[in-house]
Amino acid sequence: MSESSEKTSEKTQDRREGGDRRASVVDRRSGLDRRRKNQPYPGLERRRGPGRRRSDTRRSAEEGEMTDEQFAFIRAIDEYKRINGRPFPTWTEVLDVIKALGYRKVAEPEDIR
Repeated sequence: MSESSEKTSEKTQDRREGGDRRASVVDRRSGLDRRRKNQPYPGLERRRGPGRRRSDTRRSAEEGEMTDEQFAFIRAIDEYKRINGRPFPTWTEVLDVIKALGYRKVAEPEDIR
């Protein structure tokens, strides 16, 4: 037997006899849930809470249902991008598109939520 194969067989034998040097490794088959033990912030969870209520128009838009006003805005932006060769228009250009659709600031600002 060669010297390298002897070392390999010794290592294999050590592992079988429990002589593994990695004794600090947690055996995942033990059934202990390690996440519950040392929670740094016990009151905080990863799951989302109830969250903020969305308006009906916003919820429908996020779910893929659009109002005529939203659809007209998207079509206008798409047309602007196609005509000007701009895949990502700046906010100034978006504002220009909105003004071209006929929107003007006539009311007092509202909360965005």
